Amino acid sequence: MQSDCVARASGTDIVQIQNVVKEYNLGKTVVPALRGVSLDIRSGDFMTVAGPSGSGKTTLLNLIGCVDVPTSGEVLVGGESTSVLSEKELTKLRLHRLGFIFQTFNLIGVLSTYHNVEFPLLLKGMSDRKARRDRVMNLLQRVGLETHARHRPNELSGGQRQRVAIARALVTEPCIVLADEPTANLDSITGEQIIDLMKEINEREKTTFIFSTHDQRVMEHAHRIVKLVDGRIAEDDR
Repeated sequence: MQSDCVARASGTDIVQIQNVVKEYNLGKTVVPALRGVSLDIRSGDFMTVAGPSGSGKTTLLNLIGCVDVPTSGEVLVGGESTSVLSEKELTKLRLHRLGFIFQTFNLIGVLSTYHNVEFPLLLKGMSDRKARRDRVMNLLQRVGLETHARHRPNELSGGQRQRVAIARALVTEPCIVLADEPTANLDSITGEQIIDLMKEINEREKTTFIFSTHDQRVMEHAHRIVKLVDGRIAEDDR
């Protein structure tokens, strides 16, 4: 899937956001999260969406990640408009083309490191047990956790859990990785290591990374910084 994504999208826009408005209804109150955002993201980008809390960063990532759909406007991922896809098609898009890294890790507490990383492959229906093991162990080695394969999340540090989350996000070989405040709960040294690891993967495999962050360290590594204020693009440093 990774090579397929790159072959079709290399040098092109892998995400297109066209005049997107997103509103949430809280009782009788309509709360605008995004107000007419237009944005094109190229395959292989390593970009950051920055801005204060409430500016719309997470909403934008959720729209790109097919977790939500816009109130109006259009979001295209790999040339497909998310608004017209069925729930089954959206699930397939998330499984095959997208990887997610959450600031709260979202690991399954009863599963080991190995099985947390393996889980998306089972969801995809990958039946070859050896192929699953080879892919999982390769990623655990790359994130420095091959000796922690049997540990459960509560036996790992914050940085180690984030590395598990990164391996899980990458195991399906996604075109796009969405990372919501990936360094928010990490100390400065571990945060730098996480950024370096994602940068290496971006450069080696041309995976597109899109971050939502307040972290200046992440922004310093980005090819491009898009700043949101009150649901609008205030700056786009391409």
